[in-house]
Amino acid sequence: MKYVIVGGVTGGAGTAARLRRLDEKAEILIFEKGPYVSYSNCSIPYRLSETVDQTEKLILNTPQSFRNIYNIEVRVSSRVISIDRTAKKVRVKDLKNNREYDEAYDKLILSPGADPIIPFVRGIEDANLFTIRNVEDISRFYSFIKKEDVKKISVIGGGFIGVEVAVNLREAGYQVSMVEAMPQILRTYDYDMVQILQKEMLDKGVNLVVKDSVVSFDKSDLLLESGRRIEGDAVVMAVGVRPETSLAADAGLELNQRGAIKVDANYRTDDPDIYAVGDAIETYNALTHKPMMLQLAGPAQKQARQAADHIYGRPVRNTGYIGSSCVKVFDYNAASTGLTAAQCEQEGISYNYVYVLPMDKVSLMPESRILHYKLIYEVPTGRVLGAQAISKGDAAKRIDIVATLIKFGGTVDDLRDLELCYAPPFSTPKDAGNVAGLVAENLLHGAFRQVYVDQVRNLVESGAYIIDVRPEAMYEKGHLKNAVNIPIAQLRQRLDEIPKDQPVYVYCRIGQTSYNAVMALQGNGFTNIYNISGGFLGICYYEYFNDMTQDRESIASNYNFG
Repeated sequence: MKYVIVGGVTGGAGTAARLRRLDEKAEILIFEKGPYVSYSNCSIPYRLSETVDQTEKLILNTPQSFRNIYNIEVRVSSRVISIDRTAKKVRVKDLKNNREYDEAYDKLILSPGADPIIPFVRGIEDANLFTIRNVEDISRFYSFIKKEDVKKISVIGGGFIGVEVAVNLREAGYQVSMVEAMPQILRTYDYDMVQILQKEMLDKGVNLVVKDSVVSFDKSDLLLESGRRIEGDAVVMAVGVRPETSLAADAGLELNQRGAIKVDANYRTDDPDIYAVGDAIETYNALTHKPMMLQLAGPAQKQARQAADHIYGRPVRNTGYIGSSCVKVFDYNAASTGLTAAQCEQEGISYNYVYVLPMDKVSLMPESRILHYKLIYEVPTGRVLGAQAISKGDAAKRIDIVATLIKFGGTVDDLRDLELCYAPPFSTPKDAGNVAGLVAENLLHGAFRQVYVDQVRNLVESGAYIIDVRPEAMYEKGHLKNAVNIPIAQLRQRLDEIPKDQPVYVYCRIGQTSYNAVMALQGNGFTNIYNISGGFLGICYYEYFNDMTQDRESIASNYNFG
């Protein structure tokens, strides 16, 4: 058998290696249009901060190593320009020697990846414009900013690539601006959670502009819809990617409306001799039960293995994807899995969520950190739909736990009961997921009611009755402006001060003590009581970025982030 693979990075290289393990005698040939094969594209932005101190270290394998280790032939600088499905051959252009030739196949695997989107904007042709997608891109950009003594760099687009580029550039000492047309960066996080990361960008000196778009360039300066001008010496365009599927389209393979290759459960196209994997294909969302596009390295590697297995008649069970990912934003580690609350709204899924702020390890430990943790679950079933965690500590571990639970159809009760590793340097006896499961269980059973940080501004501005149950010393350091301080130690002695004819909202530092206060008040006959989820700390993180960037009056007497 002869296998021809188009694309030699994650999906293509993974398919080739798996095919070889299954068949020592097969002929395997990879065509890669670029000069490099099998490189760590997820590590590319880290070249800018010198975390990766040499561009060459991004390259994991070479054509020679593929030949020596796997007996796989790799031809770089070779673009496949057409597919003859009837004759089962591809037309290849050798970019180095400018010649074309045909190559036959028994099975063809497409892994062409995705290309950066570069929208037409007036004046863009005069800007020092770069995209960051592969080794050649980062080499070109890195060389330019070093040789031209660049000081100011603008990043357009606040997705993963844009954020990672901005963070690494700032850590390297550049003046960095980021412009995102949507109201927030990183849409794999809900608006309330992403405020923590937007605050961190602001605190670390990134000029972050959201809900504004670029309408024209003046050389490398950006002119925004709001009328603002952002000066720059170079621009990185990171507004998104689109599947590179022109080859598949020209061959008449079925594509979806967004141009991705449609495949069956075994990653086979509508041509039984052609498979497709990676960023260019349409996948299946295991939670919404709808098609989706998911440009992540982990799924691409799984698809590569399953496609190769199917070719050799091995059983493949396609369980779909839920979209687990993580990102580092300066000092914060952020991770998410499954559906966001915003996606549940879009899909019409009945849901609720929990926002808790436990420690990532026992607070006595010197490196313990607050963990902002949001759990989204289905109502009334309690099925876990998604989670997000952000912390200077270990956030990814907590989301890995939930990702595993989701793949097995787990509920909040399952999360509550998970037996997880515990020792003070690593976690707490009830880890974040356990805590969130317990809170979700209480909410499902109607044990208490709560409101969230994004509702608090309206409560303050409308004059709602709000109790701060922290000690007086903490209250004096910062509190909601209209809050009444009744420390929990005095609560039972001061019940007559609390109205019963209107809603009462209770908060503490992170929402735990205030929950205890809510239960005490309910036990004393109060029926219209609400806990403010996330507490004063969560409120401050939620409010800060918009207060600072919109010159908006704070609802707090003073911010508190400790």
